[in-house]
Amino acid sequence: MPSPTPRKSLSARLAATAALLLAAGALSAPAASATPSDASPGDAYVLKVTTNPAATTYGNRRVDVTGTVTKADGTPAPNIPVTVQEVVKFTTWNPWGDPIDPTYYEPRDLGTPVTDAKGKFTIPGVDIDHTGGSSLLNVQQGVDITALYDVDGNLNTPQDGYYADTTVNANALASSVSYRVSKKKVKSGDILTVSGRVTLPKGVQPAGTEVFLQTYWEQEYDVKTIATYNGSFVLSVRVTGYDDTFTLRTAPRDMYVAGATQQLPVTNTSLPRG
Repeated sequence: MPSPTPRKSLSARLAATAALLLAAGALSAPAASATPSDASPGDAYVLKVTTNPAATTYGNRRVDVTGTVTKADGTPAPNIPVTVQEVVKFTTWNPWGDPIDPTYYEPRDLGTPVTDAKGKFTIPGVDIDHTGGSSLLNVQQGVDITALYDVDGNLNTPQDGYYADTTVNANALASSVSYRVSKKKVKSGDILTVSGRVTLPKGVQPAGTEVFLQTYWEQEYDVKTIATYNGSFVLSVRVTGYDDTFTLRTAPRDMYVAGATQQLPVTNTSLPRG
């Protein structure tokens, strides 16, 4: 079944609106430095955002988010409220090649800090992590930190909006999946059973890891299950006459542990030959 579309909360709409408007040129992109030449013609402000460190790991997930707002002439802009979000990104499952957004987003509000007398804002100790309960299937390892200042506070008037973002690379540990199939040649109506075990890095519990079985190319997966405390799993599916893709995928519950993929050595003899 295709990946579910996240609900359009205010924060989700804000993130999506910012991305679209930036692409269209309606919002001001982050500038390299706060000098008068950084401002585009007609812009009143320049917005920047960055993190320290620029990348995170399984054992070190926190960053300090900092940024600045300056006026077009390069002077600091104090008392400016900046909406800051963390945006976890996922690759959209789309085998048809339709012109849809290849990425979907799960934003999380980090706050609305106000710039100080030097035009600077800071949010210390931000956890770069996935905090929701959604599946991590197809999660991307680059997490965006976005900053938005809308002069009149109305997202429907984007001409006065200023946007900046930076990407924090979340370096994930590798995992693997082993399997056994009940048969390597199947036909329509057969029950195919796939059992196996998920292996995660030392010290990471495999319980809760999602395991997906795909049998047909148009569906992201046909059945799924959850690995037990020791990482074992069993999946069964009734084969159809058109099943042509037998693939296992896993999605650990921790964003800092990468999923694994295995093509299964299964052939559907019911498929037309030639």
